[in-house]
Amino acid sequence: MRLAVKDLLDRAAFTTRDFPRALAIGGGGLVGELLAESDLAGRVGFLVEADLAPEMAARAPGPSVAMDEEAPAFAEGAFDLVLAPLTLHWTNDLPGALIGVNHMLAPDGFFAGALLGGATLTELRQALLAAEAERGAAGARVSPFADARDMGGLLQRAGFALPVADVDRSTVRYGDPARLFADLRGMGESNALARRAPLSRAAFTRALQIYAERFATEDGRLKATFEIVTATGWAPAPGQPKPLKPGSATHRLADALGVAEHKLDG
Repeated sequence: MRLAVKDLLDRAAFTTRDFPRALAIGGGGLVGELLAESDLAGRVGFLVEADLAPEMAARAPGPSVAMDEEAPAFAEGAFDLVLAPLTLHWTNDLPGALIGVNHMLAPDGFFAGALLGGATLTELRQALLAAEAERGAAGARVSPFADARDMGGLLQRAGFALPVADVDRSTVRYGDPARLFADLRGMGESNALARRAPLSRAAFTRALQIYAERFATEDGRLKATFEIVTATGWAPAPGQPKPLKPGSATHRLADALGVAEHKLDG
């Protein structure tokens, strides 16, 4: 979470803009805590931190509010900056949540959000799927995630200008699978699917065996992949840069790079 918050603050700082009014959705107070240490310090005039859980919102060092990400509690154009660290992947209606974020942004306001991506916990998912398939039936055990291509399209669908989405993957190694499950519970990232069949003890034990067989390192530690998709976009405003139409370029790339152009045969 700390890495995700720092990255979002860095991306907002890279814009060189000042943000008189800012909103953080999720983060458990970390945005306000880490803002003072970031390159964005002094450029945010007023920060509100929001969370679905009142207890998490109360951790913020400054103003906070309990808010459902799918039912924004603020007026249109209320903020110049909205950050959403590792929270929007839990929404039931991600497109609707992004539309709500765009609604809260003033014209030319900036949004940056981080979500867990599609490769997250791929090792655990494969082990659980294989273990249950051996017993004749397999169910969803890990919540679905969006990938970078999904996010680029969703930002456009939500009305953002200049949308960008990229991916960062990290592999964490665990000596004991119990430690992985404890971390997931501590992160609030355990399975919250409404419709899920109970996992039998035999299937769970077999899944751990498959996990160790397929995804252990040479020293016996278990690999766990975490993928973070970071998405950024701007609320539409007159005068914003707009992408040129394909084929409308007036200068050659070779000239810009100062190299000779070689045409391919055929």
